[in-house]
Amino acid sequence: MKSAIVFDWNGTLLDDANAVLQTINAILSRFGRAAVDMRRLREEFELPLSVLFRNLDMSKDEIDVVERNDSAIFHDTYELLARNAALRKGARNVLLAADHRAVHTVIVSNHIVEPIRAQVRRLGIKTHVTDILAFESRATQFKSANKEERLHLYMQANDISPQRTVIVGDMPVETEIARNLGLINVSIMGGFVSEARLRAAGPDYMIHDHHELLPILQKHCILPSG
Repeated sequence: MKSAIVFDWNGTLLDDANAVLQTINAILSRFGRAAVDMRRLREEFELPLSVLFRNLDMSKDEIDVVERNDSAIFHDTYELLARNAALRKGARNVLLAADHRAVHTVIVSNHIVEPIRAQVRRLGIKTHVTDILAFESRATQFKSANKEERLHLYMQANDISPQRTVIVGDMPVETEIARNLGLINVSIMGGFVSEARLRAAGPDYMIHDHHELLPILQKHCILPSG
């Protein structure tokens, strides 16, 4: 069976936490509400975003406005800001090393497929990403198969070994997926969730950036040492 490295996208490979923070604050400002800082965002962040908005004390009517037209208010603001987002530190090195060893690199995301593809092309990593598993459109976001279901089916279809698969994410949901599918889990700090919330979920490893991911992949014989 094959090895694989599975990455969440937003906050994990793409360093877009500030873009999301700016987007959330633009939405809060629209309703005359005070801005939040990164610490508050990381304490309250949940998906779908309607849960985050409730955590930030927005009313049902306000949330309904934000969610109209497939959440166009959020997506249109965010995509403009995310155009300048870079990869997380060390991510390119990991992708290059995995590509060199023909190890599957899979993005599994709650975002939309086409914007991720556009970013992957912009960032010059298209040839280093094996597959992208995400929602087909804004209209289907959080209404079709979730991350765990998509990944499980993909692994079965591609003969990927759970024991030789690492999933890297910046939220507790990736730890839950790892636990349910029997994967090795790495939580990366500096994304959308606080370090305390990540630790409470009980991941196998905690890292600050992707440079720290390489020795973990070597330890589990997914990438060679040296």
